[in-house]
Amino acid sequence: MIEICNSFPYKIAYFALMNYPIYLDYNATTPCAPEVIEAMIPWFGEHFGNAASKSHGYGWVAENAVETAREQIANLIGAQAKEIIFTSGATEAINLAIKGTFDLYKGAKHHYITCQTEHKAVLDTMKAIEVNGAEVTYLPVDKHGNIDLELLKSNILPHTKMICLMWANNETGVIHPISEIAELAEENDIIFFTDAVQAAGKIPISVKGIHLMAISAHKLYGPKGIGALYIRHNHSLPKPMSQIHGGGHEKGFRSGTLNVPAIVGFGKAAEIRLSVMKEESNRLEKLRDILENKLLQIPNTSLNGGQNKLTHVSNIAFGGVEGEDLLRKVCQKVAVSSGSACTSISPKPSHVLQAMGLDSDLGRASIRFSLGRNTTEHDVLNAAEWVGKVMGELRGK
Repeated sequence: MIEICNSFPYKIAYFALMNYPIYLDYNATTPCAPEVIEAMIPWFGEHFGNAASKSHGYGWVAENAVETAREQIANLIGAQAKEIIFTSGATEAINLAIKGTFDLYKGAKHHYITCQTEHKAVLDTMKAIEVNGAEVTYLPVDKHGNIDLELLKSNILPHTKMICLMWANNETGVIHPISEIAELAEENDIIFFTDAVQAAGKIPISVKGIHLMAISAHKLYGPKGIGALYIRHNHSLPKPMSQIHGGGHEKGFRSGTLNVPAIVGFGKAAEIRLSVMKEESNRLEKLRDILENKLLQIPNTSLNGGQNKLTHVSNIAFGGVEGEDLLRKVCQKVAVSSGSACTSISPKPSHVLQAMGLDSDLGRASIRFSLGRNTTEHDVLNAAEWVGKVMGELRGK
């Protein structure tokens, strides 16, 4: 059966016949909320106009829908609607922020500060500008995944142009002290860019003191393929240069026909999250704590990351087992991951956990559990029971 399922058509048939496992991988992606799907449907057919068509009603209706969504998303992060620039997702937003800033200073000496535990979308983009002449400092973290603010401060140089640090880590849920970082950037007249993909819609966030912020719809119950870059308006620090040209859409920052259905869905998802975020966060924290407590009762297990983290995330290290075997076995009944969805099942240990000092074997045998809107106490208890059973089998008990 495993060999047959390696062929794509057979995979489809196989999964059509099976029951999906318990889903505890909400940091990888979230299902579109029913209200989001309902809001999007008319924009695929009935209201199909191009938002850039300024001469007739089809375009006007589409443009109004886009501007409504822009305002809904701005409200979620405390921004102005005109500061929201739509992209194809957070990865593009990150590239626009970093490469767009690099292009501003091309030919001059410039320095960037980021962290070893950033998402690969940031790290790979930093490596790309480093190859082209930028100087980049990658800050270390402690065993809990926290940065040292004094170390950050000491690494600021006269030619530092950007501090780039994520709001909340996608693998451990660890939250960085964004307000303090923003103050430091402001004091030194440095652009502060934050990847807020895992934070937006999960915890209250604000753009105060932030110049650039990347967010994504599919992490907050919106559709895939749509994201946004917040670009601070009316500030002396410069804005990034466009990376996609051709038509001057989105105030010239990002050309291309707007994906109106996805933008409408993004706006609706942002509106919903703003209204339910606090209550949902409290609910998920209780479920997360139940799961965490159950899993940590298994011998030779430990928590990766500190206590200041997102309320729906838990990253657990399972000692004495082979990581790849553990993940494959657990995923038969519980959908989880070893870290970023971009790396999937990989024999390599997570770069985030490595930076936190975990040895390679324990890093490979660590699992991220992330809860969400549809998670129930029944799910959590069944998941913990299954993981305990898997651990017993793998340890030969």
